[in-house]
Amino acid sequence: MERIKSLFTIKTKFEAFLVIYALALGAAERGHVYMQQYPGTGGHLLALACSGAVFMAGGKIIDALDYQRGL
Repeated sequence: MERIKSLFTIKTKFEAFLVIYALALGAAERGHVYMQQYPGTGGHLLALACSGAVFMAGGKIIDALDYQRGL
């Protein structure tokens, strides 16, 4: 079980950046869909919220990695 758990643990900054990149790709695609479904200001605000969520999650991932190294 420990070996399986280690597969889903982010250990290096490189792995963290890969996860953040994958989140960003998904958020960009979702934002594009929002802008098509909701033309105008509403779609733009939803797309902005998608990209903002990636920035917040990316910051938390990097902070958690630094915190984990400190322990």
